[in-house]
Amino acid sequence: MNEIAHHISEIKSTLPQGVTLVAVSKFHPAEAIAEAYAGGQRNFGESRVQELAQKVPALPADISWHFIGHLQTNKVKQLLKLHPALIESVDSDRLLRAIDKEAETLGVVQPVLMQVHVAREETKFGFLPDELLEWFANRSFESLKATHICGLMGMASNTDDLARVKSDFSAIASLHRRICEMCPDLRGFDTLSMGMSDDYPIAVEEGSTMVRVGTAIFGSRQY
Repeated sequence: MNEIAHHISEIKSTLPQGVTLVAVSKFHPAEAIAEAYAGGQRNFGESRVQELAQKVPALPADISWHFIGHLQTNKVKQLLKLHPALIESVDSDRLLRAIDKEAETLGVVQPVLMQVHVAREETKFGFLPDELLEWFANRSFESLKATHICGLMGMASNTDDLARVKSDFSAIASLHRRICEMCPDLRGFDTLSMGMSDDYPIAVEEGSTMVRVGTAIFGSRQY
């Protein structure tokens, strides 16, 4: 077993059943992804459309690519042509509408996650919790034609204060539950993507169903 595959095996052994591991492969070469693939990993996370466009044709067709970076509306068309399994970083209604319009044009249904912002860093993207609650309370999802909202994605504050990290994940999980209660007819709204290399065990304790791990699998990023 190669080193990357060994790391994946170790991480998976810590995850409860039902929690999906997304290997964050952004800034890492196709060769590293191929090693992870050889170890049985199929879900990979990328954050740049241009980089993903180079990797998709170079790697096996059964990989599930997750787009996890900030997506500009002018890159939506290019991204959707790469058939991402999930766009995790829908951080505005404007972006969601652009994805929906393009998916309808292509004749596909695009799975997405709504990104919520609870972290204390201003640099992070996402809907504020109250914005998201209002969006669902207004049943804005009913006008979507070719997009399936599968759940929420969020990040904790970048801090050594584990109580703060736990509180952030708890807030995201609570928001997910409130939306489910508010809109019981939402189908397949069951994904809660939170937790990265440093904090995924806490995220899992708080109810995460999908963790995004890069450094603990591939080592430091290769820019």
